[in-house]
Amino acid sequence: MKHYLAVDIGASSGRHILGTVRDGKIELEEVYRFENGQTRKDGHDCWDIEKLVASVKAGIDEAARRAEIESIGIDTWGVDFVLLDAEGGLCSDAVAYRDARTKGADAEIERDVMSFAELYSRCGIQKAPFNTIYQLWALKKEHPEQLERAARFLMVPEYLNYRLTGNIVHEYTDSSTTSLLDAARKDWDFDLIERLGLPKRIFGKLEMPGAAVGEYKGIKVVLPAMHDTGSAYLAVPARDDRAVYLSSGTWSLLGVENDRAITTPESCAANFTNEGGAWGRYRYLKNIMGLWMIQSVRRELNGVKYVEGKGGEATDRALASLSDYERGREYSFGDLAAAAQGASGFATVVDVNDGRFLNPDSMIGEVAKAAAEAGAAPKTVGELMQCVYISLAKCYADAIRRLSAITGKAYTSVNIVGGGCQDAHLNRLTAEATGLEVFAGPVEGTAIGNLIVQMIVGGEFADLAEARMAIPR
Repeated sequence: MKHYLAVDIGASSGRHILGTVRDGKIELEEVYRFENGQTRKDGHDCWDIEKLVASVKAGIDEAARRAEIESIGIDTWGVDFVLLDAEGGLCSDAVAYRDARTKGADAEIERDVMSFAELYSRCGIQKAPFNTIYQLWALKKEHPEQLERAARFLMVPEYLNYRLTGNIVHEYTDSSTTSLLDAARKDWDFDLIERLGLPKRIFGKLEMPGAAVGEYKGIKVVLPAMHDTGSAYLAVPARDDRAVYLSSGTWSLLGVENDRAITTPESCAANFTNEGGAWGRYRYLKNIMGLWMIQSVRRELNGVKYVEGKGGEATDRALASLSDYERGREYSFGDLAAAAQGASGFATVVDVNDGRFLNPDSMIGEVAKAAAEAGAAPKTVGELMQCVYISLAKCYADAIRRLSAITGKAYTSVNIVGGGCQDAHLNRLTAEATGLEVFAGPVEGTAIGNLIVQMIVGGEFADLAEARMAIPR
């Protein structure tokens, strides 16, 4: 029996999951888990990239002690990158996408290079302050010497593969999140790159999921859909083509799969994105703030900092405004969902896609301010959480209505995958807000999608349709 290893890394944690096929079904075993976070470095929020490398290697070593591994695949979040010099060493920090360095970059590009309408017609990627195009623009202004020195541009999972194998292989799905690809051609838009004043030499040939990277300690390393959403969408057990997919984690990625990019003015106005999918498909979706809001509230309630080196005065003030906050209590996600249900009468809705929630000093304080502006500020933990919950559900419903109008399809169900599918309260509110049937699971959707690509390469399945039939329900 062959064993395949998915290394699935999110903004808060990573996990190594072994997958096998037994009696026609995919079976999973988590063998290693590690924390991921950010630290303050030279005025920016950065990933501890060397700690990530060490964690990835430690997890692989642990998995190899348990089973003989056929292949390894790594997936992570999108948009973030590092630069390598001619000797293969880092010549930039791994600045995190929630860092504030991109402030104003979109307006400067629209003034000096091209309008967003033109940019969208070329790349099909929604406007978001953290997009790689804006990060590179900010880097060019702050540290032009790093770009001058750079020989290669690598997305975060590509760098992890490089540290495992010594080989540089660029992957399509993750690179599509940069806003630097021609959506129709599925390749770098070198005219755009040149107009941005970026060195064309650093952007290498793109490969599709399934391509070989090299070996780590004799184990094959292959490309899954390296963008975690690309992997998650592969694992959606949709019953038909009228299903909306919702990958629910730190971000909520809501949309469908298409065989062509939609870059119309209507799509641009709705700010939908066309991210690259496995085998050249497109994930047409809306990026929604997601469980980041709930995760951030929980961290603050439990006295945990997301970024080392940042102060907590804003959090202290926000906590003091909640009449039932219990200092020293360990709040679980279940506790927060139960508190929200107990405050079901609280009806204030906020715009969860407002940039104020991207990286606030205090999520609790920012939600409270936004709710006060919208009608009434929450006074208890339950009211705070119910505000977040109903606001997420409303955003999902609004996105599905816009999606239906653009595609001309009437959708009949929502398939929720990822860790967020375990939140029964949010699932119920989503069903009520959308009026659609909601199906939850699988929980480890991203890891399963990662494994599916490896298993197809390994000969376990003939194609995606056959692999999806093997997903545990």
